Amino acid sequence: MRADPALADSPGEELEKTAQIDPPVTRHRTSHLLLTGGLVVVLVLGLPVLTSLVGGASLYEPIFFEYPGVPVSVATTVALAGANAGAVLTLGSLVHLLFLRIRPARRVPWIRPDYELRLLRTGAAIWTLGAVALVPLEALDSNGLTFSDLADPSAIVYVTDSLSAATPWMVNSVAAFLVLLAAWYGWRWTSLLVPLWGGLIAVLAPVVTGHVLVGPNHDVGSDAAVFQTIAAFLLFGTIAVGALRVASGRLLHPVVLRRTVIIAAVCLPVLILTQAALVPFTLAGTPITGSATGYFLLTQSACLLALIVIVTAGVRRARRGRLREGHVRRLMLAGFAVAVVWAGVATAESLVPPPQYFADTSIAQVYLGFETPLAPTAYNILTQWRPNVLFLGVAAGAVGLYLGCVAVLRRRGDSWPAGRTWAWLLGWIVVVLATSSGLGRYSGPDFGIHMIGHMTLNMLAPGLLVLGGVMTLLLRTAKPRPGGAAGVHEWLTWLMHWRGMRVLFNPLLVFVLYISSYYGLYLTPLFGEYMKYHWFHQLMNVHFVIVGYLYYSLIVGVDRTPRPLPHIAKLGYVLAAMPFHAFFGVILMTSHHIIAEEYYQYLDMPWANLADSQFFAGGVAWAGGELPLIMVIIILALQWARQDARTQRRTDRSFDRNHDSELETYNEMMRALAQRDHPSRAGSGQEAPR
Repeated sequence: MRADPALADSPGEELEKTAQIDPPVTRHRTSHLLLTGGLVVVLVLGLPVLTSLVGGASLYEPIFFEYPGVPVSVATTVALAGANAGAVLTLGSLVHLLFLRIRPARRVPWIRPDYELRLLRTGAAIWTLGAVALVPLEALDSNGLTFSDLADPSAIVYVTDSLSAATPWMVNSVAAFLVLLAAWYGWRWTSLLVPLWGGLIAVLAPVVTGHVLVGPNHDVGSDAAVFQTIAAFLLFGTIAVGALRVASGRLLHPVVLRRTVIIAAVCLPVLILTQAALVPFTLAGTPITGSATGYFLLTQSACLLALIVIVTAGVRRARRGRLREGHVRRLMLAGFAVAVVWAGVATAESLVPPPQYFADTSIAQVYLGFETPLAPTAYNILTQWRPNVLFLGVAAGAVGLYLGCVAVLRRRGDSWPAGRTWAWLLGWIVVVLATSSGLGRYSGPDFGIHMIGHMTLNMLAPGLLVLGGVMTLLLRTAKPRPGGAAGVHEWLTWLMHWRGMRVLFNPLLVFVLYISSYYGLYLTPLFGEYMKYHWFHQLMNVHFVIVGYLYYSLIVGVDRTPRPLPHIAKLGYVLAAMPFHAFFGVILMTSHHIIAEEYYQYLDMPWANLADSQFFAGGVAWAGGELPLIMVIIILALQWARQDARTQRRTDRSFDRNHDSELETYNEMMRALAQRDHPSRAGSGQEAPR
């Protein structure tokens, strides 16, 4: 191990010395890395390419696609595997650079050219190349065109018109290129936050628009796939980067190992639960050994079991104090092997049409994933629940994290207002009711019910959530570590002082986003075009909650925002939004144009009355927009009064401490003026008038 002279005078010198600094890579280590890389390429590409070659036309004909031939099929498969592998390496490197680096808190905001940064640049380059190549390849593959067809000018025009099939990979291309730019030119901790979030969103694009979008119950399958994709990329990426580090002769600090175990403890249960949901959805009643998809699912389940064994073995050795460098190297490489197998199987599985493709599906199941034969009466809305897996999972995680932090504070002897806890709990209960009760079930086929859900997610739930003060709670729970490795407290502090947060909480930007959620969505073709897809419905709900949270954070939020407003400005902020709700409601109630008429006609619900439903939606937008804002004004008035009372109490305490020093100073000034105007009185000892 060699020391880094640049760190000799750092305040955390001892901490730095315990972390493994990049050693020179010897020829012996280089040969091991080349061998490992070769095996990875074989495993990542081998199964997908073999599946493409063996499957041939049988992978295309059942779903009415023309076979483009071996060259296009194999080239698409290789690019797909490369893009996925590059994304895994990229996201894993970002996790290491952001959250696993062992540096003193004052040094972490600056990104050093470490080994992980080099891996980030390599992974982002591979991801970019694979994603860019997939844009034309997917257009050829989905249209049954060969490379020789490109010699025909008419075929090129056809491919250009068919690029919409490659839209997910266009998103990936942009995201991967931005990550690559950040890897080369971003030198601050916060400069890697946006690439991490952008990368996670990008890897979801081909998943939510792929196989999980088809078949009965695809709403459950899509949401489960979202959680599984995020957990898999984060966990396997973290393991891959750690394994490559130890394979190159570098050590992993105990804190890095501990944080890796925490990531595994969070992601592994998510992978297990989502796999349990995806298996019955994907098989659609067929035996697990009755299709290639079933064997892929079995292999993935075996990977999860192997990973549980590896993590458990490492934790047990660590608790007994018997975890040595050799054990760490073997465990990390074993986990890396599991990650490689998972990646190869996932790529191969995406090539094969799963059994749910061929299940009997009604029109409602095509668009919604489920049937809604009963009219949306009050009784049915209360009893016809349909679990929204995405929001149930997010709500469970948010509530669990919040209550865990409150428990930590209480064990420490600190207090936390019960009202904030109840506000947070009620906010997520409202989110679950709006998405998983009858409101969520009927928000797809009925525009009036959809508007109730919109108002609930955009106004009522965020108004409660911002009263929970979650950022304040997290900062109080996580202790700062001035001389130790940076942790949650430092990360949150850097995040709140980041310039990007000032842009995000810009009052004008938030106001425009809040109002355009109505006018830009419903008064344009956007709503009718994309309501046919489950991913859009979920994205729309997420947008409602986030924009509402930003809006109400500026008005009644407990957490201090980067751009705090005075109370009089907050009142004007609320009053300025009220007419827009009223105008929008009037437009809906008086318009003769049915919003998303084609979509609702496709659903063809026997109980549907589109005109009445839209009129009801207008009334909900009008009245439902006014009532929550009036409640917000009341809360704002109470907060205003409490702040004035606190200010008065501080003034009174200052008055008592200073013994009315301001008044004494004033009296002294007046006596001096009196002596200047009447010097005879001052000389005779007569007191000057006050």
